[in-house]
Amino acid sequence: MFKKFLRDTAGATSIEYALIASLIGAAIVGGVTNLGDATEDNYNQLGQEVQNATPG
Repeated sequence: MFKKFLRDTAGATSIEYALIASLIGAAIVGGVTNLGDATEDNYNQLGQEVQNATPG
């Protein structure tokens, strides 16, 4: 019975898909975080330029 359990690979594919999906999810989160940081920097720079150009 134990040998049969060790030879059974029915769940291996779903585990592999879960690992791939989690890696893709981590890559998406990292990319979106970097994009958000870059966008924030651009808005801060634009705000600073507008503030410097405004008299007062």
